[in-house]
Amino acid sequence: MALVNIKIEGVPYQVEEGLTILEAAKKCGYEIPTLCAFNHGECNKGSCRVCLVEATGARGLVASCVYPINEGMEITISSPKAVAARRASVELLLSNHSMLCQTCEKNEKCELLHVARLTGARDNMFKGTKTAVTVDEISPSIVRDTSKCVLCGRCVARCSNAHGNGVIGFQNRGFKTIIGPAENRSFTESPCILCGQCVNVCPTGALMEKSEIQKVDAAMKAGKYVVVQTAPAVRAALGEEFGMKIGTPVTGKMVAALKRLGFKKVFDTNYAADLTIMEEATELLGRIKNGGALPMITSCSPGWVNYAEIYYGDCLDHISSCKSPHEMMGAILKHYYAAKIGVAAEDMYVVSIMPCTAKKYEKERDALKTNGLADVDAVLTTRELGKLIKRSGINFTKLPDEEFDNDIIGEYTGAGVIFGVTGGVMEAALRTAYYVLTGKEHEAVKFEAVRGFDGIKEASIEVNGMTVNVAIAHGMKNAKVLLDEIRAGTSKYHFIEIMGCPGGCINGGGQPYVRECFLPNEDADIMDTYKEKRAAALYSEDERQVLRQSHNNPQIKALYDEFLGEPNSHKAHELLHTHYGARVPFVEK
Repeated sequence: MALVNIKIEGVPYQVEEGLTILEAAKKCGYEIPTLCAFNHGECNKGSCRVCLVEATGARGLVASCVYPINEGMEITISSPKAVAARRASVELLLSNHSMLCQTCEKNEKCELLHVARLTGARDNMFKGTKTAVTVDEISPSIVRDTSKCVLCGRCVARCSNAHGNGVIGFQNRGFKTIIGPAENRSFTESPCILCGQCVNVCPTGALMEKSEIQKVDAAMKAGKYVVVQTAPAVRAALGEEFGMKIGTPVTGKMVAALKRLGFKKVFDTNYAADLTIMEEATELLGRIKNGGALPMITSCSPGWVNYAEIYYGDCLDHISSCKSPHEMMGAILKHYYAAKIGVAAEDMYVVSIMPCTAKKYEKERDALKTNGLADVDAVLTTRELGKLIKRSGINFTKLPDEEFDNDIIGEYTGAGVIFGVTGGVMEAALRTAYYVLTGKEHEAVKFEAVRGFDGIKEASIEVNGMTVNVAIAHGMKNAKVLLDEIRAGTSKYHFIEIMGCPGGCINGGGQPYVRECFLPNEDADIMDTYKEKRAAALYSEDERQVLRQSHNNPQIKALYDEFLGEPNSHKAHELLHTHYGARVPFVEK
């Protein structure tokens, strides 16, 4: 790539051609304050006016996030004119802001507060009427508070880039402009899949997960037998809440923290991931042998299931009837484990620690109740667990490594661990499907063809003279390509894995925020590599496991022998399977 010569604050640099001033300055070691620019253009470029600088050849100040560099350009960030302009931009944003910093859930991770400090913004410089406020707390997954919104447009871009949906967008003009679903509806009255990707990119507290910490507190106070389970992706990211580098696996410390928080038992959802594979692989093979609807599609991502019910209601028979792993775990805990330890099912309170905001909605589904009891009672995100630990005064980084409870249930294999990354469910299923069809283990435990972060991946595996074609997609924009093929009757696949969030659960809407301004010790390219680092933490744990195929989990074998009978049995369907229904995208107001 061609290089151009520029000067920043009088210092000469050579940078790649085609960069904006903001990008070039970052590569040269400068932090120009900005709110709208985020992760390769997921923003409403130039909207916040916080990144104003002076540049030769420009008329007046320019927004550095959109203004391109050119040969010989001289850029001044620290001139009195530029400093005053950036400060005024932030002060104008603050004049229409709720200023509830002390009680805001985004405190310590708020980028508006960060740029206010960088620019030296002053309080109450512009006083006047504020834009009318909407607070949407109806959804079980996401809270929207327009009083904290700075109209940066990141959420709009992420929804479009990841899913092609445009569920949220700019409405009205001028001072009345807001961002939200059409007609300022609640998320529950829109075709939102509740994945929380918008929450992940919001620079303020305008979009947040709906906290259920108080529900857990109330259950403990009421004397319920409160147990907890953790999804695989949580261990790959929780350490970030305590200043640990991205990609640091913290399984043992996470377990130790949960035990100190007062949970009666601490289980790993990986156990249920192994159980899911047994049910799902058996279901797939049954469809292949008996002429069932193919391709079969995975069902462990509730964001994806929401998308299917809203946009592809005519394709629901292609989705596996298996509940997601944490819902399976809840059902087994309440209707098998509880009886084993002498606890009434209605007295057992199951808490799931998940990387996902859509799972907060998932647990509310009537189809995920067994004998009238919800399989899971509360869902906390990885971020919420971090808050719980900090609230309790636990020094996370000083904790010893402790083990999950696995007296009757809870043991897991490496196949369960990799559920948290795109391609992981497929790889785990292939490990077991190959064994079921051939009676022997696949020579290579890893299936490299299904790994990686390409939007759509595909592979074929030869099993007993039969070619099984599989595909993997993450993010609904990619999934749509495969779904349209199914709708058109041209799909060549037998099995498809779909995950709602780009990268899979490691990048779920409830995972720790990744912002360079709050991660001074991370690599300069962390916005490009954080998913790979989290994925590596899961793959490394898979490789450390003695058992790496779900069908070899001795406790899963015992569960079938003692309770379920066999995969896809009548009992298994009662507890571990569900159904779906097409939904109308909009509800009339």
